[in-house]
Amino acid sequence: MADLDNNLTEATEDTLKGRFLSFLIGNEMYGIEIRYVTEIVGIQAITAMPEMPDYIKGIINLRGNIVPLMDVRLRFSMEQKAYDDRTCVIVVDFADTAIGLIVDSVSEVVTLADENISELPQNSLGLSNRYLKHIGKLDSDVILLVDCVKLLTEDELEAVSEIIQ
Repeated sequence: MADLDNNLTEATEDTLKGRFLSFLIGNEMYGIEIRYVTEIVGIQAITAMPEMPDYIKGIINLRGNIVPLMDVRLRFSMEQKAYDDRTCVIVVDFADTAIGLIVDSVSEVVTLADENISELPQNSLGLSNRYLKHIGKLDSDVILLVDCVKLLTEDELEAVSEIIQ
């Protein structure tokens, strides 16, 4: 039975390999590994939480589950934008915690072959962007691939986890 479970897990991981949910922030296209995404919902009423960083906008009640929200624009040190009917929440699950990522709009699920995924270049200081994992080439476009796990530090993740418990 354990072999069957392992085979199913490997088959699922193979099916998801190279698949990303693409979304927009401003004019830039980003992607997040589809294996982290549990659902996409429209923006809704947000309950603000005190003593949280500005990019943690608060919490929502999603069918009885409390989900903390992170504004990805603010996390990436971009200018805040008013939410509108295109604004979406991508609910991701990592480290056994569900977090909603607020983005300008969601595009589609794209598949990128390994040869269309490149390492990030390092800047002149030898540093790379801590929130990005790779750069993807999609036809004539570029898609910046977000490292979902690095969006929150361990301390931030712990603080967010305490909110929902």
